[in-house]
Amino acid sequence: MSISAKATERMKVALKRFQPIIQAAKARDINESDTVVIVTDVLENIFGYDKFVEITSEYAIRGTYCDLAIKIDGKLAFLMEVKAIGLELKDQHVKQAIDYAANQGIEWVALTNGAEWRIYRVSFGKPINFDLVETFNLLTISLKDKATLETLDLLSKEGLKKSKLEQHHSYKQILNRFTVGAILFSEPVVDSIRKELRKLSPEAKVTEEEIREILKNEVIKREVLEGEKALLAQKQVSKAERKTLKKAKDKGASPDKESLVELVVEPIAVAQ
Repeated sequence: MSISAKATERMKVALKRFQPIIQAAKARDINESDTVVIVTDVLENIFGYDKFVEITSEYAIRGTYCDLAIKIDGKLAFLMEVKAIGLELKDQHVKQAIDYAANQGIEWVALTNGAEWRIYRVSFGKPINFDLVETFNLLTISLKDKATLETLDLLSKEGLKKSKLEQHHSYKQILNRFTVGAILFSEPVVDSIRKELRKLSPEAKVTEEEIREILKNEVIKREVLEGEKALLAQKQVSKAERKTLKKAKDKGASPDKESLVELVVEPIAVAQ
């Protein structure tokens, strides 16, 4: 999605200003409290939040506190866990904020040390789970790179209002090794491979089962086809195939398998 000229200019100017500030703070190895001060200013100047209305520090949840909370139109949008700028970030650092978010029904959590930023999506299952959706480092990103601004825009006030984080998460859910592996193993793709092989040797009686065996044992890594994430991807692809077939049937059409190869990916996004 496009970024407004106003947001683009704000991010460029503010990032150029804050990069030396963050670098100097890292050199001094400032503590967590001082890092929170810088992060608050970054949220205001780079990402466009009103420091006095939309950024809340020490937000209380069940008798304890998260470092920062962001509100949009009076509603909690995401929580933030801030660590000292010299600390190397790890997923375990965000667990407490994830627990806070789950308690409040908040889907987004950010973890930062001022320089490195990580954005997580909370899944309210049993147990509570979370996915790392995006990560960036304010000290190493380039202002000349359009993709950089698009990444920053995910966390901006404008981007959050347009649900860009949710859209980005859906995109990454589709474009992963498990979904691609499941699609390669699906009936329409395997049938297409069989037909292409027969073009190379019309006399060859290659079966779909033989193709699946080669894919499973020699082409695709086992970890892509096994485990919880692989099973979920397989279910999503199967659901997408069924929806495509039903849609075609309702229209009185009967798509061949080559058509399904082209159509099967689109419904996966809807199934996320």
